[in-house]
Amino acid sequence: MCGIAGIIGANSFENIDRVTDSLEHRGPDGRGVWTSDDRLVSLGHRRLSIIDTSVSANQPMTSADGRYCLVFNGEIYNFQSLRSNLSVDLRTSSDTEVLLETVARFGFQEALQKLNGMFAIAIYDRITRQLHLARDRIGEKPLYFGVVDGSFMFGSELKAIAAHPRFTATIDRNSLALFMRYNCIPAPYSIYSGVSKLQAAHYLTLKVAENGSQDVSVPKLYWDAKQVVEYGLKHQLKMDDTDLVNELESRIQSTVASRMVSDVPLGAFLSGGYDSTLVVAMMQQHSSTPVRTFSIGMEEAGYNEAVHAKAVAAHLGTQHTELYISPADAMSVIPKLHSIYCEPFADSSQIPTYLVSQMAREHVTVALSGDGGDEFFAGYNRHFWAQRVWKKLSLLPRSLRRILARLAKIPAANQWNKLLAVAGLSTDLPGDKLHKLATVAHAKSAIEMYHLLTSNCQKPELLIRRSSEPQDMITVNTRHPANADFVDLMMYLDSVTYLPDDILTKVDRASMAVSLEARVPLLDHELVEFAWRLPQRFKIRSGKGKWILKEIVHRHVPESMMRRPKTGFGVPIDKWLRGPLRKWADDLLDRDRLEAEGYFEPELVREMFDRHVSGKEQ
Repeated sequence: MCGIAGIIGANSFENIDRVTDSLEHRGPDGRGVWTSDDRLVSLGHRRLSIIDTSVSANQPMTSADGRYCLVFNGEIYNFQSLRSNLSVDLRTSSDTEVLLETVARFGFQEALQKLNGMFAIAIYDRITRQLHLARDRIGEKPLYFGVVDGSFMFGSELKAIAAHPRFTATIDRNSLALFMRYNCIPAPYSIYSGVSKLQAAHYLTLKVAENGSQDVSVPKLYWDAKQVVEYGLKHQLKMDDTDLVNELESRIQSTVASRMVSDVPLGAFLSGGYDSTLVVAMMQQHSSTPVRTFSIGMEEAGYNEAVHAKAVAAHLGTQHTELYISPADAMSVIPKLHSIYCEPFADSSQIPTYLVSQMAREHVTVALSGDGGDEFFAGYNRHFWAQRVWKKLSLLPRSLRRILARLAKIPAANQWNKLLAVAGLSTDLPGDKLHKLATVAHAKSAIEMYHLLTSNCQKPELLIRRSSEPQDMITVNTRHPANADFVDLMMYLDSVTYLPDDILTKVDRASMAVSLEARVPLLDHELVEFAWRLPQRFKIRSGKGKWILKEIVHRHVPESMMRRPKTGFGVPIDKWLRGPLRKWADDLLDRDRLEAEGYFEPELVREMFDRHVSGKEQ
């Protein structure tokens, strides 16, 4: 796991050191730079040593024939099998050299198809004068690129490009509108004009002319999630329950085992939920010693999973470490967030994710995570209620739905909670759920309903001055699988939007901020392809999701230990904004300040904030 950067253009070498060292947190164990003989191409690397920790495995690395120079961030999990197909004598036992020599033998595009891993790759071909960039299939590892002062630049984080002394930080108002909708900025957009994110499963090629000018190709897919879904739904597996559960468990065991290869200490995040429990159970089967596990606890009711994690750890026999944090501990992370994420990012679980990463780094250098189970096995609530709700809503005229929605929103969410409690109909935050349902009731179609469900703000262009919200994977229906029903479509869209743009961004930045490598076994692309061939009844049964994953977990942990409501990995940011963070937020959202900055409509922002602190909306 590392940080990579590059500058291509005249005098590129002048700033490569500065750009590379902006990523020191991603690779504190070593640094290296390489500049081509004509001084037009410079590559930089910060190393976090994981496989073959010797200096011989440092990057940038040049192929045995001298043709290619490589920097890459991530892990190639099938490097040992790839190694057996190489005829060249390797100098190291690293996956870096295997990747490099695989490209040298088969060419870049063919080599990409052979890789199983998480990666952001930059490799320069000295003969063709081409730079190739690529990002892994699911989007675990990030890669930004753009042009600064006539030079093409790329980096693992936005801060690498921003470190160039002639970089101009111009806010992209359209991207800011996307942020207000999704709480993150989806690829290929970034917060700065002229800088893009390479999307998951894409590659691009840049041709360097002798005068230093660059011809950059349009990014292209080398693995198409849409085609994977269409193929999987067309070729559903025909096996009985037991055989299919056995087959999936075997595959998960293999993917977990491949992610336990490390020359440095390794552990796992354990929340006590199904996904992390599954990963840890599989790890424990492949380990001769207790696996190191880590969890964060909070005192606030509804936000503490540490007690469940501790019970699961005791049952599985792991070496468990937990840390209980106070609201002050959690809030102390807030001033660091702008540096960790480089651009706006509003998933509140970024705070505990950073804190559990920080704690784990005191003991290990690699930690496995259980992310991915929700997106591919129907784990989000909307996967098993939205389709039922839409079928009922669609029977009513939209005009009637609009009226009912307005009526439902007249009482504030907290007022609904009190009314339903008096009537004996109280459930978990019923007022919030009613308001959410009212928000989507007017949808014209199932896909619009999904879009509204996944939107934090329904009309961001009204909030952001002089903005025009761009199209994205949700709104461009040509990127939707042709044969997917509403449930499958929701899972697919979650996997190509929310997963890489929010979940994996959070995990990567939070872990790498403390120089910890996070690996996500459930996102093995071959496992994902298999998951799409599972009939939907193996994911949703009796109105609940992740049926098949739960069946596997129950083989290792008693069902009674796992039976509890699904909770997120967040913090009570709503209570904080009404309490200890109230003045901080008030100052940030001061009308005069917002007017002077010129991005937000002050009155609309203040109205939203006032409704929140009053309890009318969450």
